[in-house]
Amino acid sequence: MHVKTGTPGSALEAVFQPVQPPTTFEETVERLGTAIRLGVLAPGSRLPSERELAEQLHISRSTLRQAITTLVQSGHLISVRGRSGGTFVAEEPPLGQGASGVALGDAARAVLDYRVAIETGATVLAAERASEDDLAVLETLTAHMADTSGAAFDVYRRADVRFHIGLAEASHSARLVTAMTEVQGQMSDLISRIAHPDEVLTRSNAQHQRLVRLLRRRDVGRAVRLMREHCEGTEHILAGLMPDAHA
Repeated sequence: MHVKTGTPGSALEAVFQPVQPPTTFEETVERLGTAIRLGVLAPGSRLPSERELAEQLHISRSTLRQAITTLVQSGHLISVRGRSGGTFVAEEPPLGQGASGVALGDAARAVLDYRVAIETGATVLAAERASEDDLAVLETLTAHMADTSGAAFDVYRRADVRFHIGLAEASHSARLVTAMTEVQGQMSDLISRIAHPDEVLTRSNAQHQRLVRLLRRRDVGRAVRLMREHCEGTEHILAGLMPDAHA
């Protein structure tokens, strides 16, 4: 493995430690994106081969390809074909795009924690109370998000916000609807600071679709676990792609 770095070897070794399920894709994006932002993986450095890297991270090669595709789409990595090809850190990765960009700090963490509380609470009640009309609305929104592949992110995000508010509406709690509307506005502020690769959106919407199926089955336990995984995945993506204000 030949990776240029100006940091101690232990920092580089930490990048390639095994990734833990169930958010292997999102954690891989976070691990590599953070290493690029911090300079542990230097501009122009070449990543290990797909086989070697998948073995080091203890993930499937398909999951690794999805994570690398995400980081290529976000401008962090470059894939080069041919005999001398491979996957390289971009010479000018997006480290400090936008003066308001900040790495995840206390304010962001407070929003993300608040989101977990609201989303999981709404999921519990929606699994218990959702009507057929509620579920039909959620299914329509997941179909709309699936149709937005390649479109402007704002088109997807509007349906995404409406889905999560629809989840709160399915709980039949007016206070949860108000809280969900608030937290989605705060999440939009965070999400606006990162790139929006199609791979991430596709995986996120697949979780939306699974969630609706679990709500229909009144499976509270699995629905809550999936929502927690959904929120945690967003946290990993934000941590990996959020530009550093001090870059």
